[in-house]
Amino acid sequence: MTMGTAALAMTLAVAGVCMGQSAAKTPTTTPTASAAANAGILPTPVKGATSLPLPASITPNGVVVEDVVARVNGQIITRSDVERAQAQMEHEIEADNVPADTAAERRKNLLRDLVDQQLLLSKGKEMDINADAQVITQLDEIRKQNHFATMEELQQAAQQSGVSFEDFKANIKNGIISQQVIREQVGRRLQLTHADVQKYYDEHKSDFTVAESVKLSEILIPTADNNDATVAAAKAKAEQVAAELKAGAKFEDVAKKESGGPTAADGGELGEFKRGALAKELEDKTFGQAAGTVTVPIRTRQGFVLLKVNAYTPAGAQPLADVEPQVEEAVYMKEMQPALRAYLTQLREESFVDIKPGFTDSGASAKQTKPIFTAYALPAKKGAATAATTEHEKTKREFDRHGYKTPAVKKQAEPPQTANIKTTKKGKNKVKREKVRYGQVPRETLPSVPTLAATETGSADASTSLMQQALPEPVDTNTPNPLEAKQRPKKKSRYAAHPVAVKPKKVKAKAVAAPAPTATESATEKVQSAPLGLAGDTAKKKPQQEKGSFFKPKKKRLESGSGAGATQQPTPSATGTNNKQ
Repeated sequence: MTMGTAALAMTLAVAGVCMGQSAAKTPTTTPTASAAANAGILPTPVKGATSLPLPASITPNGVVVEDVVARVNGQIITRSDVERAQAQMEHEIEADNVPADTAAERRKNLLRDLVDQQLLLSKGKEMDINADAQVITQLDEIRKQNHFATMEELQQAAQQSGVSFEDFKANIKNGIISQQVIREQVGRRLQLTHADVQKYYDEHKSDFTVAESVKLSEILIPTADNNDATVAAAKAKAEQVAAELKAGAKFEDVAKKESGGPTAADGGELGEFKRGALAKELEDKTFGQAAGTVTVPIRTRQGFVLLKVNAYTPAGAQPLADVEPQVEEAVYMKEMQPALRAYLTQLREESFVDIKPGFTDSGASAKQTKPIFTAYALPAKKGAATAATTEHEKTKREFDRHGYKTPAVKKQAEPPQTANIKTTKKGKNKVKREKVRYGQVPRETLPSVPTLAATETGSADASTSLMQQALPEPVDTNTPNPLEAKQRPKKKSRYAAHPVAVKPKKVKAKAVAAPAPTATESATEKVQSAPLGLAGDTAKKKPQQEKGSFFKPKKKRLESGSGAGATQQPTPSATGTNNKQ
């Protein structure tokens, strides 16, 4: 794993979770820096870490303890987040003995990695990634690894170590979401072939060379002292165990039953040993042996031991078939580095990233967008025209729809229109009320009515003044009557200047009677309308029988037809005249 990937993985795993807060934090100050440090407000300086730039305090002799360092879309990165990630990074550098140049590069890219994490979290939110189930699964695995019975014990252990359990869960969730985004958006687009794996293996064979090693299991028959009888008894028991194993007994079962060493409960598993880690006698009898080989009882200071070779690895480069998964992972990480950096640069260009002056984002792009913060301005009043608007309206009025320029004419203010007052049958005034919308001035106003002064003394002067007020004023014929309905000017239309065209009325022509047909035409029409029959004249119709007469006896039908009481039906005359009187 290269430096950039290691730094990003470290950030995803251990960076603070205050970045997930959406509310902006304003800088707060304390009386003095020494008092803040003594109270534990300021973080403890980390060895090798560079000091972060501090903004100016808003109070004298104060120091800023919290500030917003970066804004990524709707999220923020605070000073506490940077200091927490910086402390964790310095701890890992010291524990892993990282070279100086690599440590300097990781310190330089610290803020870049924090911004990268926020970009991945924003993309995960856009993709609707839910990691709650995976967080619970991973917490349960951590609980099992630390041998805690319940999740409450894990929470108590985290609090006792000074780590907030909620922050711990948030860190795990952020890491899972970031890994899913990288896998979906970057990892699925990488295509690796066997030729790429073989080429990488040939170029980096030295990375896959291992030292000679062996994995062993033991059965120990201890000796309490160096007494000859005790040693003889232990040797006899060891030979008996060797005979059982040779007969086909399972080594792990015999070790749990007969072994007196600390590894008996695990079936005698000892682990892996490289050349030089064991005594020469033990190495000579185990190294170079095939897997499954069991040695004869060997005398040691603890007693007699039987060793089983579980696996033997010779020194040198391992074949590709044995290390192919490791090679594929190495090729994948090599291809992942540039693809991941290109994808994070693309996210920067599609997002809003604002870095506070004094801090540097080493992964910034020249095309990324920075948000602009402006002060709130009151909206302009409705109807208030600015200079630009007035000039635009003036120019617009000077041109009509025909395209030529006409001089602007100032519009004179129209006098307020009076209300249309009508009189009912009883002589009362009937005023038509006008609907006035909110924020508008009424177009029609009511006529002014003289007010009568109420007097209680009944003096002659008061009555005279009332009469004078009641008398009508002299009518001026030239002054228009305000109570008279005023005709509104006609609106100008497109065809107002053209004379009205009078359409001529259409005169309906009278129907002319058709001339009488001639004799030839009548004869021809009669011949054409005559019926044509193949078996005689079809114009003659058969006499219709009376309904139900077919079923009567023939004699009765004859009698009914020739009886004295039978009435004769009138026959039409030859001339075709009717018998109607």
